[in-house]
Amino acid sequence: MNTLNTLDRTAKSLAIYSVIRFYWRMKYISLPLLLLLPFALFAADDHGNVSVEILAQSDRSWDGVKLPAYPTEDPQMSVVKVTIPPHSKLKWHKHPSMNAGYMISGEILVTAEDGQTRVVKAGEGLIEMVNTWHYGRNDGDVPAEIVVVYSGVKDRPLAIIKEDAE
Repeated sequence: MNTLNTLDRTAKSLAIYSVIRFYWRMKYISLPLLLLLPFALFAADDHGNVSVEILAQSDRSWDGVKLPAYPTEDPQMSVVKVTIPPHSKLKWHKHPSMNAGYMISGEILVTAEDGQTRVVKAGEGLIEMVNTWHYGRNDGDVPAEIVVVYSGVKDRPLAIIKEDAE
C-alpha cells in the first residue's frame, strides 16, 4: 500500500512538473499571444455592431519623412485636445516627439517650412511631423478640434514655438 501511495505522489509531481516546464518553455510565445488577445477580441464576430477602423498608420509622417526610433528615456504618453478658433493660425512650432492626431470637427491646413501642405478634415487621422517647423491654420467658420496623442519623454515639451516667426 505504501508503494502505491508513493507512486501516486510521484506521478502527480511529474504531471505538475511537466505542466510548469511546458509553460516555462512557452513563455516567449504565450506572453506575445496574451498581449494580442485584446485585438483578437475586437476581431471576433460576437461583438455586435462594434467596428474598428485604422485612421492613420505609417512609419512616416504626413510629409513622407521616416519617423525616428522610440527614445530610450522614461516614456510619457499625453492625450491633448487642441481647439483652433475660426479664421486663426497657430504659431510656427515643431514637436520633439512622435504624435498623431484625430480631427474631431472643422478642418485645418497644415503648412511645413518647405512649403508642403496638407488639409486635415473632420474624421481624418494625421501622423504629425517630428522636429520640423510647421503651423496649422483654420480658415473655416467653425472651431477646428483635434485630439493629439504624443508618445513623448518625461520632462520634454510637446511643442517648441519658433521665436523669430509670426
